[in-house]
Amino acid sequence: MVKIAVLGPIPRDTIYTHQEEVIQKYGCVTHPVIALAKLLGEEGNVVPIAHVHQKDFDPILEVFKPYSNIDTSYIGSEEDRGTVIELRFIDQNNRLEKQTSCMRPILPKDISDLDDIDAYVFVPITDFEISLSTLSYIKQHKKGLIIFDAHGPTTTMSMTGDRYRKFWVDMDEWLPNIDILKMNLEESQACWFKSEYEYEEMTSYEEDKTDHLDAMAEHVLSKGVKYFYVTLDSRGCVVYYLKDNAIVKTFVKSVLMKDVIDTTGCGDSFAGGLAYGFCFYNDPIKAAQYANTLGALRTQGKTFEVFKNKKETEKIMSRYY
Repeated sequence: MVKIAVLGPIPRDTIYTHQEEVIQKYGCVTHPVIALAKLLGEEGNVVPIAHVHQKDFDPILEVFKPYSNIDTSYIGSEEDRGTVIELRFIDQNNRLEKQTSCMRPILPKDISDLDDIDAYVFVPITDFEISLSTLSYIKQHKKGLIIFDAHGPTTTMSMTGDRYRKFWVDMDEWLPNIDILKMNLEESQACWFKSEYEYEEMTSYEEDKTDHLDAMAEHVLSKGVKYFYVTLDSRGCVVYYLKDNAIVKTFVKSVLMKDVIDTTGCGDSFAGGLAYGFCFYNDPIKAAQYANTLGALRTQGKTFEVFKNKKETEKIMSRYY
């Protein structure tokens, strides 16, 4: 039986979509957890690991209750510290964010008795939610793959709750503890700056700027990361890895969805797909295909019904890959 842990916040989200709809739900960790639960079926279990408000604890357990292969025993509310987020989409992909409550960071003590995890999927959304010591602890004492989403360390918040993109200045301290690094194009631009000039030039997102990715991939892989994924919105993703001491770069096209309803959680779902692909196939391209598919499915509605079981998911994949 495969066992996958998903670590990060379970925020109480209020989402104002680009279609002027209002959606209220629990987000982040819930997306990859339920996507994986449906994919795994009787082949494995999913373990969400998060700190939440006491008022949210029971409602969150209700969200996971329909899925018998989700182990909720690592969701804690003892300190009554969870995450509350407001998202206002300007268009399909861009949004303004406000955070009014912060969960306690996930520390080594929160996972010390977990010894049978095949993959740890980290999906932080703000820079304080995952401690570097936690990744180091897993790397030294556990056997599972570490899949890390760069959304957290490239996002911070002000004292007024406004959320901002930030540079991942200490990235090199984290990379040796990560097996599979995943980020979107905007986040990649917040990770790659080599001089004061480039810092000034990259203070705003450029959606067509990809010329830094090859050099960045070379650096990331040199620090010990085995696979480096960058998502390119509706185009798909690119993956870099080493083979026979040479860097391999492969573009994996997207799974096209005509009607995009809600893109919240697409990146988190993508990370979950990577975990599934590596756990069952140990293949970076197959993992990208699952990741692209889960990310695409997430756009198709307001509820978790968008995710499908293995047979239905692979039927969708067969049309594109």
